[in-house]
Amino acid sequence: QVQLVESGGGLVQAGGSLRLSCAASGRTFNSDAMGWFRQPPGKERDLVAVIGWTGAVTYYADSVKGRFTISRDNAKNTVYLQMNSLKPEDTAVYYCAGGGSAAAIRRASPTYWGQGTQVTVSS
Repeated sequence: QVQLVESGGGLVQAGGSLRLSCAASGRTFNSDAMGWFRQPPGKERDLVAVIGWTGAVTYYADSVKGRFTISRDNAKNTVYLQMNSLKPEDTAVYYCAGGGSAAAIRRASPTYWGQGTQVTVSS
């Protein structure tokens, strides 16, 4: 059974940092793109960042550029999202996505989704 399990969410004050992790199991994702999405309360799920299988970053949402960094460790089958200078508007459930091409993830059509982790930024 393939699973993507997110961790690292929580409550943080504005200006703080969090590092999200997404650990994959059941298959390797070394040849797949991975990404992070987020869904704020009452809103649609939006793409945050995408990273290719080589580690080259293919996309950041304008709202997170310069503050968030996506990375991956293929040896650990894990993708990360380092979030700095957090703002209240970053509050959302963050979802890991994996499998397929970067283009597929950018279309919100990955093969697999994680269950999500809550990030709450207080003002």
